[in-house]
Amino acid sequence: MNMHAQPTIEIDGVTYNATPGQRPLTVDGCTTIPKLFAHRCTTLGTQTAHREKDMGIWKSYSWRDYWDHAKWIGLGLVALGLKRGEVVSILSEDNKEWLYADMGIQGVGGIASGVYTTDAASQLAYLINDSDSRFLFVENDEQLDKYLEIEDQVPGLSKVIIMDREGLHDLRHDKCVFLDELYDTGRAYDAEHHGAFEAEIEKSNPGDTALLIYTSGTTGMPKGAMISNENILGTIESGARGLAVYSGDEQLCFLPLCHILERNVSVYFPLAARSTVNFAESPETVFDNMQEVSPSTFFAVPRVWEKMFSRVLVLAQEATPIGRLAFRQAVRAGEARADYAMQGKPVPGGVAMRYAVWDFLVLRNLRRMLGMDKMRRGGTGAAPISPELLKWYWSIGVPLIEGYGMTENTGLATINTIEENRPGTVGKALNGVKIRIAEDGEIQSLGANNFQGYWRNNEKTAETFTDDGWLRTGDVGRMDDDGYLTITGRIKDIIITAGGKNITPAEIESRLKFSHYISDAVIIGDKRKFLTCLIMIDQENVEKFAQDHKVPFSDFASLCAASEVVGLIRKEVEEVNKEFARVEQIKDFRLINVLLTAEDDELTATMKLKRSFVEKKHKALIDEMY
Repeated sequence: MNMHAQPTIEIDGVTYNATPGQRPLTVDGCTTIPKLFAHRCTTLGTQTAHREKDMGIWKSYSWRDYWDHAKWIGLGLVALGLKRGEVVSILSEDNKEWLYADMGIQGVGGIASGVYTTDAASQLAYLINDSDSRFLFVENDEQLDKYLEIEDQVPGLSKVIIMDREGLHDLRHDKCVFLDELYDTGRAYDAEHHGAFEAEIEKSNPGDTALLIYTSGTTGMPKGAMISNENILGTIESGARGLAVYSGDEQLCFLPLCHILERNVSVYFPLAARSTVNFAESPETVFDNMQEVSPSTFFAVPRVWEKMFSRVLVLAQEATPIGRLAFRQAVRAGEARADYAMQGKPVPGGVAMRYAVWDFLVLRNLRRMLGMDKMRRGGTGAAPISPELLKWYWSIGVPLIEGYGMTENTGLATINTIEENRPGTVGKALNGVKIRIAEDGEIQSLGANNFQGYWRNNEKTAETFTDDGWLRTGDVGRMDDDGYLTITGRIKDIIITAGGKNITPAEIESRLKFSHYISDAVIIGDKRKFLTCLIMIDQENVEKFAQDHKVPFSDFASLCAASEVVGLIRKEVEEVNKEFARVEQIKDFRLINVLLTAEDDELTATMKLKRSFVEKKHKALIDEMY
């Protein structure tokens, strides 16, 4: 017997480390993502790895397909000159080719770096040059145009690989090749160097940088966070218990794969758990695809959960009087049960029976209509979510839990679970992760998931870690006696009023965003006598309000200018003010009357308002309030 063997646990037939933090971390005996990928493809072969729609029909692709295409990409890049440790960028919406490229690049020792499709050409140039990318994958002609616009600014780029030929059959460009041509190059290299891909995978080490994830850049230019194989395996191991995924699970991929959270949920967790990933046709069709796939687990940002909730309310209003009455009664029965279930308490018999009746009559059909009839667990993160919204989903039979993480700790540090859930918090530290609150209130984390540092930026890396090796998250929070963490804001966003009062704006902003009519908010007040606010309304819900109340409007600007809409938002602001001390109350507000997208300077790719850009661009509105 080996007395020094690593303690392990088994979940759904997959073996994980029992004590993360020891070396080396493994999943089914594999110490790197490429080795785990090879193991899965070898053992699962013809089983379905993922599905994608083609001409309106879902088509299945096996683990063997996954392996072959990743191998051809990896070896094709090697044939074109890719060296171990070099970066390859991917500019595409979610699709199977994204995963093939990700695994192919990592398989031959390259570093995969995703680029948001909403990034402008100038941002693409910055990312290519900062990462010193040798190759760039682009999805289609639209993304190719961005490269062609900045071609002379990125001299270090060797080749651009185009995934979709549509509209580009006449393209002739020395640096551009199509993906099927790269596959042919990879096949030819494989024929001449049999076993080369497997040999490269064997060279992979836990400390190798696997991913370069660029932060959203709410302040300054984005920084490239280096994520190692060990970081990813640490997150997989921790998530296996907090966010368990099983081999029979169906999942839906729709958030950008550039983001570490979606990369975990749709690439690495399924790789470990052997589950099936279905690619949404687009962000616009996600609700339709939900109905078709009926995923077992589903992770989304709060705005997605809010939109689904709004959809249900609209449908309920359009129902017959009897239908509306039944819906209200069913939700009330669900709320009574949720009061117990959300806190892990036994549900009294009478409450459980009442819920069972209304579940049979109404809620079961509602979940089926939403594509949630098989959903074991929903997850939310990246921004605060309304406690009332959390409760509503639990009420209709969908356990929705909140978690917390950031790029620098590989996307996951704390999580509520169905069994251990405290609404209003982001849960407890994951197994293998430690959380502490510094003297200034900053949340700091320690674990195998803490990143390696920023790409070619030792100064920023040093600033991000404490002397004893803990990650400075930049977030402010508090932890209760039971270990549940609550996020209260960002250190850099703390406002000091003219009267010297320190105010954390994120708490007020979060409370405002709990309103169905407010999409985002920025509190103003640093070095000023009182607080004011710039508000971005939720277009869909406010338009519905305007239509119901016969408020005339012709476009988004006129909607924001309507006195009834301003009055509606004023009531929301007044309700929020009641929850805060006088010095923390909003004295005035203005509505941002321009629809913002991720292409705008004010928003990050993950749809968060950039405080500095907003304050600068809307200075006139701010000055009006003072």
